[in-house]
Amino acid sequence: MVRRTKEDAEVTRRQIVEAARRVFLECGVGRTSLEKVALAAGVTRGAVYWHFKNKSDLFFAMREEATLPFLDRVIFDEEDDDPLGGIERALQEIIRVLVDQPQTRETLDIVTFKCEYVDEFSLFMQGTDCQLEFLEKLSGAYARAGRKGLLRAGLAPEAMAHDTFLFVGGLLKHWLGHMPDARFRTQAAEMIRNHMALRRA
Repeated sequence: MVRRTKEDAEVTRRQIVEAARRVFLECGVGRTSLEKVALAAGVTRGAVYWHFKNKSDLFFAMREEATLPFLDRVIFDEEDDDPLGGIERALQEIIRVLVDQPQTRETLDIVTFKCEYVDEFSLFMQGTDCQLEFLEKLSGAYARAGRKGLLRAGLAPEAMAHDTFLFVGGLLKHWLGHMPDARFRTQAAEMIRNHMALRRA
């Protein structure tokens, strides 16, 4: 009976997070109330407060769920003979996650375009653990490439890691953006290949 209750509670929690994603996407985070989320989830307001102490807590839970596909799929192999090729594969996998994981894509859309990072949300301007881990892995891969002599002469591994980190952030923003110019979606794979080719010795 206790196990069933825990399972039911987890189902309700997932319902609330999914509903929040839909409402945030439609209304924006600032115009979303927990009452709206409760209505969309088909639960009481009390049920929402049982699982989440406030809207920022719910937002954080939704955002953290969106990082899971990246953690599972964007892999850097430390034994790779071609670390630059490994970086390129990781960047291409990020785009594939956006294509085949609509919930992740919607969450990143919300985080990027549908939230004002003020008041209690200002803390979210700090890098997430996932972002910091990604930067650390980039730094490690570029350092390995440097030691193997794969980097073009004059390029510092740490600087290249930061450059690629910023490149990915910009690419994701424009890939998600609702702009008339669709090249950032249709040519993302080519842009990544070009980005990495410029670094090779």
